[in-house]
Amino acid sequence: MNIADAVEMIRDAVGVSGGVWADLGAGTGTFTRALTEVLGAGSTVYAVDGDARAVRALRELSSSSSGDVLVTAVHADFTRPLELPGLERGRAQLDGILLANALHFVRDAERVLSGLVTQLRPEGRVVVVEYDRRAASQWVPYPISASRWPRLAESAGLTEPTITATRPSSYAGILYTGVATRPIVSE
Repeated sequence: MNIADAVEMIRDAVGVSGGVWADLGAGTGTFTRALTEVLGAGSTVYAVDGDARAVRALRELSSSSSGDVLVTAVHADFTRPLELPGLERGRAQLDGILLANALHFVRDAERVLSGLVTQLRPEGRVVVVEYDRRAASQWVPYPISASRWPRLAESAGLTEPTITATRPSSYAGILYTGVATRPIVSE
Protein backbone atom coordinates (compact mmCIF):
# COMPACT_ATOMS: atom_id res chain seq x y z
CA MET A 1 0.00 0.00 0.00
CA ASN A 2 1.33 3.42 -0.82
CA ILE A 3 1.21 6.36 1.57
CA ALA A 4 -1.64 8.16 -0.26
CA ASP A 5 -3.81 5.02 0.05
CA ALA A 6 -2.87 4.68 3.72
CA VAL A 7 -3.84 8.32 4.34
CA GLU A 8 -7.25 7.67 2.75
CA MET A 9 -7.72 4.59 4.91
CA ILE A 10 -7.10 6.39 8.22
CA ARG A 11 -8.04 10.06 7.66
CA ASP A 12 -11.67 9.85 8.82
CA ALA A 13 -10.86 7.51 11.70
CA VAL A 14 -8.08 9.73 13.08
CA GLY A 15 -10.39 12.70 12.64
CA VAL A 16 -8.21 15.22 14.47
CA SER A 17 -5.05 17.14 13.86
CA GLY A 18 -2.16 17.31 16.26
CA GLY A 19 -1.62 15.27 19.37
CA VAL A 20 0.48 12.42 20.67
CA TRP A 21 -0.10 9.08 18.94
CA ALA A 22 1.47 5.64 18.91
CA ASP A 23 1.65 3.54 15.74
CA LEU A 24 1.96 0.02 17.15
CA GLY A 25 3.35 -2.71 14.94
CA ALA A 26 4.57 0.06 12.65
CA GLY A 27 6.71 -2.13 10.40
CA THR A 28 8.82 0.05 8.12
CA GLY A 29 6.50 3.02 8.46
CA THR A 30 3.90 3.24 5.69
CA PHE A 31 1.10 4.02 8.14
CA THR A 32 3.46 6.05 10.34
CA ARG A 33 4.05 8.37 7.36
CA ALA A 34 0.31 8.47 6.68
CA LEU A 35 -0.40 9.30 10.32
CA THR A 36 2.10 12.18 10.30
CA GLU A 37 0.36 13.60 7.21
CA VAL A 38 -3.07 13.35 8.81
CA LEU A 39 -1.99 14.77 12.19
CA GLY A 40 0.17 17.57 10.83
CA ALA A 41 2.42 20.09 12.52
CA GLY A 42 3.07 19.94 16.23
CA SER A 43 2.28 16.24 16.51
CA THR A 44 4.29 13.45 18.05
CA VAL A 45 4.17 9.87 16.74
CA TYR A 46 5.80 6.93 18.49
CA ALA A 47 6.47 4.28 15.82
CA VAL A 48 6.73 0.99 17.73
CA ASP A 49 7.80 -2.38 16.37
CA GLY A 50 9.36 -5.54 17.78
CA ASP A 51 11.49 -6.25 14.69
CA ALA A 52 14.97 -4.70 14.87
CA ARG A 53 15.21 -4.24 11.07
CA ALA A 54 11.89 -2.44 10.98
CA VAL A 55 12.99 -0.18 13.84
CA ARG A 56 16.18 0.73 11.93
CA ALA A 57 13.97 1.82 9.00
CA LEU A 58 11.74 3.73 11.41
CA ARG A 59 14.79 5.47 12.90
CA GLU A 60 15.76 6.61 9.40
CA LEU A 61 12.21 7.92 9.01
CA SER A 62 12.42 9.74 12.32
CA SER A 63 15.76 11.35 11.46
CA SER A 64 14.55 12.41 8.01
CA SER A 65 11.13 13.69 9.10
CA SER A 66 10.51 17.38 8.96
CA GLY A 67 10.52 19.44 12.14
CA ASP A 68 6.71 19.68 11.91
CA VAL A 69 6.07 16.20 13.33
CA LEU A 70 8.28 14.43 15.85
CA VAL A 71 8.60 10.72 15.03
CA THR A 72 10.29 8.54 17.63
CA ALA A 73 11.15 4.94 16.74
CA VAL A 74 10.77 2.50 19.63
CA HIS A 75 11.90 -1.15 19.68
CA ALA A 76 9.24 -2.86 21.77
CA ASP A 77 6.57 -5.55 21.82
CA PHE A 78 3.25 -3.70 22.02
CA THR A 79 1.57 -6.75 23.57
CA ARG A 80 3.53 -6.04 26.77
CA PRO A 81 3.39 -2.90 28.92
CA LEU A 82 4.83 -0.05 26.86
CA GLU A 83 7.35 2.51 27.94
CA LEU A 84 7.49 5.40 25.50
CA PRO A 85 10.35 7.91 25.84
CA GLY A 86 9.20 11.15 27.42
CA LEU A 87 5.88 9.77 28.69
CA GLU A 88 5.22 8.77 32.28
CA ARG A 89 4.56 5.09 32.74
CA GLY A 90 1.07 4.31 33.98
CA ARG A 91 -0.47 7.61 32.91
CA ALA A 92 -2.98 8.04 30.11
CA GLN A 93 -1.07 10.39 27.81
CA LEU A 94 -1.82 9.26 24.27
CA ASP A 95 -4.40 10.99 22.11
CA GLY A 96 -4.54 7.99 19.83
CA ILE A 97 -3.26 4.54 18.99
CA LEU A 98 -3.00 3.16 15.48
CA LEU A 99 -2.81 -0.61 14.91
CA ALA A 100 -2.52 -1.06 11.13
CA ASN A 101 -2.25 -4.70 10.12
CA ALA A 102 -0.91 -5.47 13.59
CA LEU A 103 -3.68 -6.71 15.87
CA HIS A 104 -4.27 -9.81 13.74
CA PHE A 105 -0.89 -11.12 14.98
CA VAL A 106 -2.13 -11.12 18.59
CA ARG A 107 -3.70 -14.28 19.96
CA ASP A 108 -5.54 -12.48 22.79
CA ALA A 109 -6.51 -9.23 21.10
CA GLU A 110 -9.06 -8.38 23.82
CA ARG A 111 -6.48 -8.52 26.63
CA VAL A 112 -3.89 -6.55 24.68
CA LEU A 113 -6.35 -3.92 23.51
CA SER A 114 -7.72 -3.52 27.06
CA GLY A 115 -4.19 -2.86 28.32
CA LEU A 116 -3.47 -0.36 25.56
CA VAL A 117 -6.67 1.58 26.25
CA THR A 118 -5.35 2.52 29.70
CA GLN A 119 -2.68 4.62 27.97
CA LEU A 120 -5.29 6.70 26.12
CA ARG A 121 -6.56 10.01 27.40
CA PRO A 122 -10.35 10.29 27.75
CA GLU A 123 -11.77 10.78 24.23
CA GLY A 124 -8.58 9.26 22.79
CA ARG A 125 -9.03 7.03 19.76
CA VAL A 126 -7.99 3.55 18.79
CA VAL A 127 -7.77 3.07 15.03
CA VAL A 128 -7.34 -0.38 13.51
CA VAL A 129 -6.74 -1.40 9.92
CA GLU A 130 -7.58 -5.07 9.47
CA TYR A 131 -8.76 -7.66 6.97
CA ASP A 132 -12.44 -8.45 6.72
CA ARG A 133 -13.68 -11.93 5.84
CA ARG A 134 -10.25 -13.49 5.78
CA ALA A 135 -9.47 -16.99 6.97
CA ALA A 136 -6.60 -17.49 9.37
CA SER A 137 -3.22 -17.94 7.67
CA GLN A 138 0.47 -17.44 8.44
CA TRP A 139 0.08 -13.77 7.37
CA VAL A 140 -3.13 -13.17 9.33
CA PRO A 141 -3.07 -15.76 12.13
CA TYR A 142 -5.90 -14.23 14.23
CA PRO A 143 -8.27 -12.40 11.87
CA ILE A 144 -10.52 -9.65 13.21
CA SER A 145 -13.49 -9.30 10.90
CA ALA A 146 -15.36 -6.01 10.60
CA SER A 147 -18.35 -7.63 12.30
CA ARG A 148 -16.14 -8.55 15.29
CA TRP A 149 -14.60 -5.07 15.68
CA PRO A 150 -17.50 -3.50 17.66
CA ARG A 151 -17.56 -6.33 20.21
CA LEU A 152 -13.78 -6.29 20.57
CA ALA A 153 -13.69 -2.52 21.04
CA GLU A 154 -16.48 -2.53 23.62
CA SER A 155 -14.91 -5.42 25.55
CA ALA A 156 -11.73 -3.31 25.83
CA GLY A 157 -13.71 -0.41 27.33
CA LEU A 158 -14.05 1.66 24.18
CA THR A 159 -17.24 3.28 22.91
CA GLU A 160 -18.72 4.23 19.55
CA PRO A 161 -16.94 1.57 17.48
CA THR A 162 -17.36 2.40 13.80
CA ILE A 163 -16.02 1.32 10.42
CA THR A 164 -14.85 4.40 8.53
CA ALA A 165 -13.26 2.98 5.38
CA THR A 166 -12.94 -0.15 3.27
CA ARG A 167 -10.92 -1.04 0.19
CA PRO A 168 -9.86 -4.14 -1.70
CA SER A 169 -6.59 -5.59 -0.47
CA SER A 170 -3.69 -6.27 -2.80
CA TYR A 171 -3.35 -9.61 -1.00
CA ALA A 172 -6.97 -10.77 -1.40
CA GLY A 173 -9.97 -9.85 0.66
CA ILE A 174 -11.00 -6.44 1.92
CA LEU A 175 -9.25 -4.09 4.32
CA TYR A 176 -11.31 -2.01 6.71
CA THR A 177 -10.56 0.80 9.12
CA GLY A 178 -12.26 0.75 12.50
CA VAL A 179 -12.21 3.40 15.18
CA ALA A 180 -13.46 3.59 18.78
CA THR A 181 -13.08 6.12 21.59
CA ARG A 182 -12.10 5.93 25.24
CA PRO A 183 -15.03 7.37 27.16
CA ILE A 184 -14.86 10.20 29.64
CA VAL A 185 -15.38 8.72 33.08
CA SER A 186 -17.44 10.91 35.38
CA GLU A 187 -16.47 10.86 39.00
